[in-house]
Amino acid sequence: QIRWTKTAGSASDRFQDSSVFNETLRISNIQRHQGGRYYCKAENGLGSPAIKSIRVDVYYLDDPIVTVHQSIGEAKEQFYYERTVFLRCVANSNPPVRYSWRRGQEVLLQGSDKGVEIYEPFFTQGETKILKLKNLRPQDYANYSCIASVRNVCSIPDKMVSFRLSNKTASPSIKLLVDDPIVVNPGEAITLVCVTTGGEPAPSLTWVRSAGILPEKTVLNGGTLTIPAITSEDAGTYSCIANNNVGNPAKKSTNIVVRALKKGRFWITPDPYHKDDNIQIGREVKISCQVEAIPSEELTFSWFKNGRPLRSSERMVITQTDPDVSPGTTNLDIIDLKFTDFGTYTCVASLKGGGISDISIDVNISSSTVPPNLTVPQEKSPLVTREGDTIELQCQVTGKPKPIILWSRADKEVAMPDGAMQTESYDGILRIVNVSREMTGTYRCQTSQYNGFNVKPREALVQLIVQYPPAVEPTFLEIRQGQGRSITMSCRVLRAYPTRVLTYEWRLGSKLLRTGQFDVQDSTEYTVSSLSRDSYGIYNCNIINEAGAGRCSFLVTGKAYAPEFYYDTYNPLWQNRPRVYSYSLQWTQMNPNAVDRILAYRLGIRQAGQQRWWEQEITVNGNIQKGELITYNLTELIKPEAYEVRLTPITRFGEGDSTIRVIKYSAPVNPHLREFHCGFEDGNICLFTQDDTDNFDWTKQSTATRDTKYTPNTGPNADRTGSKEGFYMYIETSRPRLEGEKARLVSPVFSVAPKNPYGATNTAYCFSFYYHMYGQHIGSLNVYLRLKGQTAIENPLWSSSGNKGQHWNQARVNINPPTSFQLIFEGIRGPGIEGDIAIDDVSIVEGECMKSDQPANNLRSGAVGTLAHIRLIPVIILMSVLSHQR
Repeated sequence: QIRWTKTAGSASDRFQDSSVFNETLRISNIQRHQGGRYYCKAENGLGSPAIKSIRVDVYYLDDPIVTVHQSIGEAKEQFYYERTVFLRCVANSNPPVRYSWRRGQEVLLQGSDKGVEIYEPFFTQGETKILKLKNLRPQDYANYSCIASVRNVCSIPDKMVSFRLSNKTASPSIKLLVDDPIVVNPGEAITLVCVTTGGEPAPSLTWVRSAGILPEKTVLNGGTLTIPAITSEDAGTYSCIANNNVGNPAKKSTNIVVRALKKGRFWITPDPYHKDDNIQIGREVKISCQVEAIPSEELTFSWFKNGRPLRSSERMVITQTDPDVSPGTTNLDIIDLKFTDFGTYTCVASLKGGGISDISIDVNISSSTVPPNLTVPQEKSPLVTREGDTIELQCQVTGKPKPIILWSRADKEVAMPDGAMQTESYDGILRIVNVSREMTGTYRCQTSQYNGFNVKPREALVQLIVQYPPAVEPTFLEIRQGQGRSITMSCRVLRAYPTRVLTYEWRLGSKLLRTGQFDVQDSTEYTVSSLSRDSYGIYNCNIINEAGAGRCSFLVTGKAYAPEFYYDTYNPLWQNRPRVYSYSLQWTQMNPNAVDRILAYRLGIRQAGQQRWWEQEITVNGNIQKGELITYNLTELIKPEAYEVRLTPITRFGEGDSTIRVIKYSAPVNPHLREFHCGFEDGNICLFTQDDTDNFDWTKQSTATRDTKYTPNTGPNADRTGSKEGFYMYIETSRPRLEGEKARLVSPVFSVAPKNPYGATNTAYCFSFYYHMYGQHIGSLNVYLRLKGQTAIENPLWSSSGNKGQHWNQARVNINPPTSFQLIFEGIRGPGIEGDIAIDDVSIVEGECMKSDQPANNLRSGAVGTLAHIRLIPVIILMSVLSHQR
């Protein structure tokens, strides 16, 4: 399973709930906040997950902004002589931005003008951004431009902003044509007007709200803001801001207050002095009312008894508390309660401004008015439920009037399921939807003083037990084992509730294998003593309690593990045919002893981009050892095509896991030589290199790509096979080349292993190549042999000079190198420009050249053939002796 996640950025960017399960994560129209490090995680249940990460940088450059400031402590009205002015340029960007300044068309640099300083504040990151104009001069009143650049990364162009500094430049000033505060009724339309009273250049006006964004229905027209049909949610502080990038923005604010009355509550205090919870004749009773009012200073209360207005008297004392101390509260004290005082008391809250409906609260005082009592029904605690269910916790409250019930956690300081620390309930019931195991615990219900008696709170406790199925490990495990061997599977309980009645059952598919009960242990095992084909499959261990089951799954197979390709096969193998190549495919087998012996491999091969696989079996004899390198030669591959190879191990059980790799044709690198063919068709010219000590280089050429201005009457018209598209190597003898200058082409190093480990018998090779020497100014073509460790000595192998006609000739030489060697082709320029020499189809094949292949020796004639059967050892000895004598 492939999963992409991101850790950088804000919480909303982290894919927490929307991880992308896909091999490719595609981000279209990427935004700057989506930059950061992305993690790709692969899991298949075996071992640790594989994790790779990639960093995504999003480059951007915002428009720069120039702000103008005066030196601190000076007057703000205007900029005039002997003032110091700062122009600050800022642009958001990634990577960091580089700033440059201009006055008109003149580029400003530090030190170019004595009245100008350009610097970067020490507390910022980035490059120079502040332009300081010291003691303002007449020439400083000009047009300034700031250019912000991120050096064209991702083709982001530079951005420029200009500012005109004059003797009228001034910071903005504004005034509001409204009162502060503005008190309105809901539903009214309100208009705020803001006008500028100064500033050069002309300031722009914007409105903002202190608590979040402006209401959606707001209508803006310049400095005028209109809110139609205002509501309580639209209340708050609104500010008009004027900005012209000179000095600090000007800001004026007003507070909009929307009238409202809400949350009417009452409470009864039976006897403030004797601490009695019951209402008694002859004692004092206090009734309190509270509402939330906006604005609080407009709130008024009226009291009524049985619908008739009440006035404050010696026995009925009405107090409206100081709004500064406890706003929104009124009290009615009934002193020396009489039987005639029983009845319904009503407090009515209203706002002086009108337009808002009054709140009326009725409180009944009678012989049946009794304090609350709180109990929990016997069957309601403890409450047992299952994870995911909906549950109701209940507290029964008696008394008249019934108070509000407050629910909270009693066993720990954590929030309630709705996120609040306390939850109100008017009927004593707490309803929890989708219960989770974390909600297990003790809950407290208690009476609130509101809508009831102001007495010591009554409380009760309810215990909630959430049952949940067992959590087990491993949830999934793959086990591979050969036939006839044993395996043991173990399933462990991590946590479960209830834990006391845990049973388990082992199944293979639908077949029940074993059941049992947990005593003191926390795990159960199942062993298969001798695996057979029938005992492969998916084993499930279900661990069960009253809430459900947890499951461990084991996939048991005799499937062989995947082979692992050896990627350091450096070269193809060479065949004595120019258009095909072979490849030495090498691999090791992962965990070869974990399952049955591998009997064969199924080899699939297809040309890259094709659909059809060609398949064959590779038989394996004997056991494969861990780390053993297995080799198989692929033949008849077409140059220079790439191929996809799929390898699948096969055991008695059947096919194992496959592995796929792509093989590509490449030229040889230091091969142990059997045969070598080079037609100079590939990009790296078979690893031939140009000699650093020569005067000029050999050139790769085909007739189809040849320069149309090439020198006529010299060089080949096609490669050795007659193809106009085929390539060859040649020396170009046109100017500035001079007579006698040399071009040398050096072959790769060929390694040679002696056939006889006890003797010095060397392998013979047939070295052949085609050459083309046509033109009246042909110089010479020489071939040398260089042996390992003797780089200063080059043995002449073959040589030819002069015009050989408009056709390709073949040269063959037998060589017997005693050690690793290289071949060197040396082309020498003749007396004029018609002297191009070419070579093609170089080959080295194990074994001597056929007798019929070899023309008669003619060492120093115009057309040199071959130096047959050169025995190099005596030549080397002789040359080394001569060099010492010298």
